[in-house]
Amino acid sequence: MEPDETMQVRVTDNGPYLVSGSVPIARQTIVADGEGNSVSWRQGESYETKATCALCRCGQSADKPFCDGSHARVGFEGAETASREPYLRQAGVQEGPTLMLTDAEPLCAFARFCDVAGQVWNLVEQAGQDAATMTAQEAGLCPSGRLVAWDRETKAPLEPRLERSIGVVEDPAEGVAGPLWVRGGIPVVAADGDPYEVRNRVTLCRCGASKNKPFCDASHASIGFTD
Repeated sequence: MEPDETMQVRVTDNGPYLVSGSVPIARQTIVADGEGNSVSWRQGESYETKATCALCRCGQSADKPFCDGSHARVGFEGAETASREPYLRQAGVQEGPTLMLTDAEPLCAFARFCDVAGQVWNLVEQAGQDAATMTAQEAGLCPSGRLVAWDRETKAPLEPRLERSIGVVEDPAEGVAGPLWVRGGIPVVAADGDPYEVRNRVTLCRCGASKNKPFCDASHASIGFTD
């Protein structure tokens, strides 16, 4: 994916994410069906678009999703521990009759779109267009990009079209606030200046508890993180 050179998210040492390039930011809510299954996304409040802003990374700001300096007050330790390897070197591959599924489990943000209709790992192995369609849909709804469906014949990824923006994830079914959903190929740059692989969708930790910083590892769910 070609990065947008005008937009960027930069991780700072034990501090916030510095966002530049007038990136649109809005609430994105995981919508559940009557049985509690994650089935779609709903966009909510949009924040004023600014040329630059600082987004909270420690989870302690009183002005979430924006930084209010709380990282200094609480002594936040935000050392980056995530792999710098490209996604495909981190992911396993599962082949089905129509599609392939790649899965980089450390990137899981616990959005649970993968659990519908018998789970995506079972669906990809089933024959028929219905199973292939559900596989591609569930993988594409995964905000972290942990899961990617691929056309077996063309070897092309079946990626959703996402406008360059940042979603502030809310998960009412679990009663928690989720990560920052960076969408559309916005570069994420480490505190040491090295860029991570540019991807269509990644999720960045905003609860401060991830063991895979700067990426979300679903810790927000286990600690009950809220705004």
